[in-house]
Amino acid sequence: MNVYYYRLLMSSGRVRSGVAQLAVERDSSARMWLEKNFDAVVLSLYRLPGWLAETQRSISHLVKPSIRPAELAGMLRDLAVMTASGIPIMEALRAVANEVGGGRASNPAKLARRLLEELDAGASLSDAFSRYPDAFPETVRNLVMIGDETGTMDLMLKEAADHIERVSKMTADTRQALIYPAFVFSAIFAAGGFWIYYVIPNLADLFKQMNADLPPLTVAVMKGSEWLIAHIGLILVGMVVAAFVLWVTWRYSRAFRRGVHYALHRLPIAKTIMFSSGLAFFTEYMSLLVKAGVDMVSSLQVMERAMRDEYYRDRIIAIRQVLERGDRVSAAMRQVGGFPSMMVRMVAVGEDTGTLDSQFSRLSSEYSLRLQRLITNLSEIIKPVVVLLAGGMFVFLIVALLLPVYDLVQQAINSPQF
Repeated sequence: MNVYYYRLLMSSGRVRSGVAQLAVERDSSARMWLEKNFDAVVLSLYRLPGWLAETQRSISHLVKPSIRPAELAGMLRDLAVMTASGIPIMEALRAVANEVGGGRASNPAKLARRLLEELDAGASLSDAFSRYPDAFPETVRNLVMIGDETGTMDLMLKEAADHIERVSKMTADTRQALIYPAFVFSAIFAAGGFWIYYVIPNLADLFKQMNADLPPLTVAVMKGSEWLIAHIGLILVGMVVAAFVLWVTWRYSRAFRRGVHYALHRLPIAKTIMFSSGLAFFTEYMSLLVKAGVDMVSSLQVMERAMRDEYYRDRIIAIRQVLERGDRVSAAMRQVGGFPSMMVRMVAVGEDTGTLDSQFSRLSSEYSLRLQRLITNLSEIIKPVVVLLAGGMFVFLIVALLLPVYDLVQQAINSPQF
């Protein structure tokens, strides 16, 4: 997948420029694609450097994803229903491509049109899916490849849709637990900014006019407010630069991600969340791949690329290396460590009885349920903690600023009148 900057001479005579992400290997193929799809003449065409192209893809996917998980699951389910009823996959894709929403083509329709262009160019269905990794997760691409090779495309598309919905639900449950604390902390920061920018400077002027004798805490708060107001521009720029550097480091440095994930697996509360979510995703993917007929080594190779938790990715790599030497999966999991004994025992039973896909499916349901319960409990625990933090901040402000005001009022009342 390459990214190109182009300038085109349209049939209307005007010049059009832009950036296009194309699944081609040669610049000549990109030139032909642009001339065909825009009915124009290519004036200039530049392939962006690899790092710049990757940054552009990341930002565009972050700002405006090509398709949301719910839309992708619906698209795959529609294709599964149509192909199961005997409609050829090309006709099914054309039906999806003709859908509109809100007076314009929906995201699934746009994606279906791009797939049709790949198929019209001679690519197989699995190749067409693989050329859009930003839209189709690797597990979905592997299921489509299996369906293409075995003639069970309708079943694989249905499995892919179910998989996307289950993973989306786990992700949505995790995010839901963070909505309340995020909202409260945003309100706290907004209130703190109002106090720093407006209230504290006015109180400082009042204290200076009355020549008040202030406690050290109040003096420190006032000086801190003055410093923040004087350097607010530099602070904001520094925060933006730091956030960008962290994002780039997180995306391109696996060593940094590994360090963060290993640290999270050692922290008390984060350890429980990472453990439950990692096992839920691992068993979900393995159940799907084994059920689809993918051999264990290939399934682990897919898991290496799909797993985002570097802690478990390292263990998956180690398990695959043990399997390539001829050992069993359960023995490899026991040897590598990081997996609970219940999971190891159930995987061993699955290997003995030939029901490994069923065992992974049971484990997936169990750990998904545990993750959901954990998130629900944590969300209930976080609420009073957040309230205590908010209350503590306001108590601090009252002690530091309002009590001196109260003392000044008392002095004014008790002072002799002339």
